[in-house]
Amino acid sequence: MHVKSSAVPPNTRIETDLLGQVEIPSDAYYGVHTARAVQNFGVSGQTIGAVPGLPEALATVKQAAAQTNASLGLLSKGKADAISAACEEIRNGQWKDQFRVDPIQGGAGTSTNMNVNEVVANRALELMGYALGDYAQLDPLADVNLGQSTNDVYPTAIKICTVGRARLLLGALRSLAGEFDRKSAEFSDVVKIGRTQLQDAVPMTLGQEFGTFAVMVREDADRIEESLPLLLESNLGGTAIGTGINGHPEFPAAVCVALQSLSGEAVRPAHDYIEATQDCGVFVQVSGVVKRSAVKLSKICNDLRLLSSGPDAGLAEIFLPPAQAGSSIMPGKVNPVIPELVNQVAFLVIGRDLTITMAAEGGQLQLNPFEPVIAHALQESIDQLRVAVETLSQRCVAGITTDRTRMEQIVARSTATATALSPAIGYAAAARMATLARATGRTVKDVVVAEGLLDRETAEALLSPLALTRGLAAELSASGA
Repeated sequence: MHVKSSAVPPNTRIETDLLGQVEIPSDAYYGVHTARAVQNFGVSGQTIGAVPGLPEALATVKQAAAQTNASLGLLSKGKADAISAACEEIRNGQWKDQFRVDPIQGGAGTSTNMNVNEVVANRALELMGYALGDYAQLDPLADVNLGQSTNDVYPTAIKICTVGRARLLLGALRSLAGEFDRKSAEFSDVVKIGRTQLQDAVPMTLGQEFGTFAVMVREDADRIEESLPLLLESNLGGTAIGTGINGHPEFPAAVCVALQSLSGEAVRPAHDYIEATQDCGVFVQVSGVVKRSAVKLSKICNDLRLLSSGPDAGLAEIFLPPAQAGSSIMPGKVNPVIPELVNQVAFLVIGRDLTITMAAEGGQLQLNPFEPVIAHALQESIDQLRVAVETLSQRCVAGITTDRTRMEQIVARSTATATALSPAIGYAAAARMATLARATGRTVKDVVVAEGLLDRETAEALLSPLALTRGLAAELSASGA
């Protein structure tokens, strides 16, 4: 039972909602709905004000709505101008401390929408010369939220925010691909033994290996970029469930035009507003391609760790730049900590993809109440993967070196080079040469010449580094060499 206090405590104001009255700090731009949410939600220890780009995206949506409502004659110019000015300040990075709600929240994002409504309204009131909380002059719901619902504001803002953050990830991935390209060129003449199932396979260049890493990373950047336009479909104007109740029929198309102008993004109206309000498939799609990138980055980092294993008792084909001391007990030990960091971020991204999948599946009927955890998981995955990629590029890949002499020695004594003889002497004879070389400790080249199957000139041509890595053996065989 709520008992109304007879006097307002100092430095506070009283705001009322359907549950009763709440004391709000007199200088706070948030209001009663935000205060309730702060009491109810505190799982992540974060606030929506600390989420990169989210306050700005929310303010962009509110500004576009105010401009559209004014153009339709639904909101006075004075109110629209004040709302727009308040939103512009938020978009410029002000008032982040007033966005107090935890990003993980019940209510499908209602608390986030209420928080932004209140902050925009109170700052607009202040700009108009009124006291904070004087909602008779400009109301958070009747004016700032006019023609909108949490169910169209929240997903639209989340999508705009996600697109911006994903573009930063794209930049990091393309930069990493560039670093792998540079290493590919640097190592283009370093011949090594490729491996399948961790066993010696056929020769290749270290440059080819690093060039493959570049292709893998660039492919995933392309797949992420292809998914971003899907995020720019907006259900803004669909209001509660997509039917557009309490909204102006011209609002949906007009507000997308305003959003395009303000955000610089190609925001477009949804094809079906009821479907767009309940369907979280786009987040599953984007999460899936982000996960794909994380999986392949983790595989690349596994390779880097394996190739740099040693330095005395491992493969030691490459050397990662030392980042820090690797052991509290083993002097001189240095660990591949940067690739290990990327591995762990990838594990987190993979786990969050499952969270997003289950949350998208868990919606019922006309609304998915779990969009907050979807948004939180997806944006954390994008942000953390970006930082991991930047770290890998700058603090690891850029400084990788190799021991050319060691690599030449490994290739020279490897029986894997016998594969290059198959086109000239046949598979069975090549297998016999490999077995004989392994048993006697001689090179494949020496054995095949000693057995009289090839003269030395032909053997040297077939087993030259160029032939071993570019298929020259087949060309020589076809020409009758």
